[in-house]
Amino acid sequence: MRPTYLKFALVCLSALMSGHAFSADVYPDRAVKIIAPQAPGGGVDIVGRIIADQLRIATGQPFLIDNQAGAGGAIAAKMTARAVPDGYTLMIGYVATHGTNPAVKKNIYDPIKDFTAIGMIGGTPNILVVSKGVPVRTLQEFVVYAKANPTKVDYGTSGVGTLNHLLMEEFKSVSGVPSMAVPYKSIGQAFTDSIGGQIQVIFPGVSAAMPHIRNGSFKPLAITGDQRNSLLPNVPTFKESGYEGFNSLTWYGIVGPPGLPIAIRNKLNKTLAQILAKPDVQKMLSEQAIYIMPMTPERFEKYITDEVKHWTEVARVSKVEAD
Repeated sequence: MRPTYLKFALVCLSALMSGHAFSADVYPDRAVKIIAPQAPGGGVDIVGRIIADQLRIATGQPFLIDNQAGAGGAIAAKMTARAVPDGYTLMIGYVATHGTNPAVKKNIYDPIKDFTAIGMIGGTPNILVVSKGVPVRTLQEFVVYAKANPTKVDYGTSGVGTLNHLLMEEFKSVSGVPSMAVPYKSIGQAFTDSIGGQIQVIFPGVSAAMPHIRNGSFKPLAITGDQRNSLLPNVPTFKESGYEGFNSLTWYGIVGPPGLPIAIRNKLNKTLAQILAKPDVQKMLSEQAIYIMPMTPERFEKYITDEVKHWTEVARVSKVEAD
């Protein structure tokens, strides 16, 4: 018997003996911890705090964010996977922890078997931007320029195997752009270094790019997803620019440990769907450039499975592997 299932069996037995079996009727009856696999102030933290506060309002119990940064989210993921499956330890699972990390880091954890998928929150598109000194106005012009000037176009990433890294490698594969990757510890550091001219291209999430687009230091060329973003209505999608299949998002959802009781999982999913239907919540998330994407647990699990499969293939073709 796997240790996870043995632990779950012992927890259930203890709960039954004490007369407090897992019951969706009374859940939650105390504070719930939501692990955020990122430092305070990042996208995961911001989304997590919005949802945690709304869960508090909906249930009358505290939902407390516990920031556990490090190892690209792997530390937080492992903590969650080993937690007691009683609904009192949850996690903001996102594209790194349940998409790109399992694709490039071997044998760290299983994003499906080691977790219970509860529900999707939403996602923000990524946008390819170039520094103001690059003499192009469109994605097509950029491809031509980069091929003609292979030593003048390098791109910054927030680390090896991150979404912005794999997205650019995917674009390089289909476009033939010879850009070289320069890894940083964060996308913010990449933007800072671009001022000195070390890099010319970045493929960040829209929210991270907006300040640099607004101040004119970077020019937006194309955005992922199947529709233009309301914050940047004049920026075409990759499909409009001649490149199909660039629909990837920086997405956020809620997961729990493996073996979470179905009744509690479903209650959390239903509560989350009600929260995401609230106009004020939609406004708060829209301000973070996030599209609302409610899903059933089953659909969310399928989404995670497809994400890992997609990025594993991109990493294989691009020969990307992280330690």
